[in-house]
Amino acid sequence: MRVLVTGASGLLGGEVARQLVRQGHDVTTFQRRPSGIAGAADLTGSITDPSAVRCAVAGAEGVIHLAAKVSFTGRAAEFDAVNVAATGSLLGAARDAGVRSVVFVSSPSVANSGAAIAGLGADPADPARAHGDYSRTKAAAELLALAADSAEFRVAAVRPHIVWGPGDTQLVERVLDRAGRGRLPLLDSGAALIDTTYIDNAASAIVAALHRMEHIHGRALVISNGEPRPVGELLAGICAAGGVPAPSWKVPGGLARAAGSLVEKLWTRAGRTAEPPMTRFLAEQLSTAHWFDQRETRKLLDWTPAVTLDEGLARLARHYGRH
Repeated sequence: MRVLVTGASGLLGGEVARQLVRQGHDVTTFQRRPSGIAGAADLTGSITDPSAVRCAVAGAEGVIHLAAKVSFTGRAAEFDAVNVAATGSLLGAARDAGVRSVVFVSSPSVANSGAAIAGLGADPADPARAHGDYSRTKAAAELLALAADSAEFRVAAVRPHIVWGPGDTQLVERVLDRAGRGRLPLLDSGAALIDTTYIDNAASAIVAALHRMEHIHGRALVISNGEPRPVGELLAGICAAGGVPAPSWKVPGGLARAAGSLVEKLWTRAGRTAEPPMTRFLAEQLSTAHWFDQRETRKLLDWTPAVTLDEGLARLARHYGRH
């Protein structure tokens, strides 16, 4: 299949493109900077440039759309332009170009209002209840994508949950940096059960979605390892792999959520671009349960994770042993 992957310079997009290349597909990557994916044709450009998007989708049979603005901070207009308007532009260009299938890579946060999640499936995306501009705009974009689904133009949404692995700067590097400086607390007692997704598993599920479009188009599916662990145990495992002390001091979850809300406002008001030390969304992720029932997802995708959580941590430790 001729497949376009947007956002392939990121950790997840790059692994998706590599897996497609290994399967023998004709892969083109499209992002702002070179992806460096061996065996793929590399196009550079902005997902917000309609003419560049039209060139990128030309000739493609399938599209996997990962390009997005991912951040805890930033101007709302930027999130809207990259995550919503550009997704609409891509969908229109893909349909006009005769693309058959589109996998929109979303996030479980599109349906999370901050309450605990224990064993649920993929609830409908809800921009009005999502916390933060990233979640809000990804929710709006997912609704836009699924609304475009038809028998001739198949669209599905896949929501990988907390993706991590060697080279991850979104979770792993931040955990190690803050824990190494003694600035990473356990919220409440660190006992909230959370699930995550090792990078290889997230990528293989997304690739499986492209192959299983006849079974999943028009739907959203949450992807995870299916191995919920207490958040304190997960953080300790990442810290052990990276060779830094695990967090031991504790902060009440309610206090962290309130402080996160205040920090977000101060950060935005000051126009700071660096990620803040705490946000309400981050505090919610560290203090409330969030794990999902994976039985239907695995059946629909005909997929199971190949890398267990413990094996993923072992690979992470080997990565830091080399670096």
